[in-house]
Amino acid sequence: MFRTMPDEVTAAGTLTEARETLVSQPFSVLLGARLTVYTRGRAELEIPLRPDLLQQFGFAHGGVLAYAADNSLTFAAGTVLGPSIVTTGMTLDYVRPAHGTLLRAVATVVNGGRTQALCRCEIYSVDDDAEPKLCAAAQGGARVIDLNR
Repeated sequence: MFRTMPDEVTAAGTLTEARETLVSQPFSVLLGARLTVYTRGRAELEIPLRPDLLQQFGFAHGGVLAYAADNSLTFAAGTVLGPSIVTTGMTLDYVRPAHGTLLRAVATVVNGGRTQALCRCEIYSVDDDAEPKLCAAAQGGARVIDLNR
């Protein structure tokens, strides 16, 4: 389910441009990730849960949740810092096993300066009929990098 927002211009461009960046990341394509919200200070990333993304008990693998946190945090940071950024660090707490049809990572900027941003993320497991359930929470940072070095 895509919940697209107007193509608002952020520091790193529009939702359309951010989606182009996402599809230029081979690992994101491999996971089937899609960017559904990209507005100043906020990004939402969704990953359809397929059998090959699950662990032995049928829950989403922790690495998939870590990817969702990392990428959504960095996209949120990009809305205030611009596109030339990297993640500086992240903490992730798993709240409950994630199962359902979809993961939704909702990231917001807590504090953004000229060169660094601190962001928070909540990851929800979504089932077709049920209310989304919080399954993980993360906090992380990103900083601007010089691509000409």
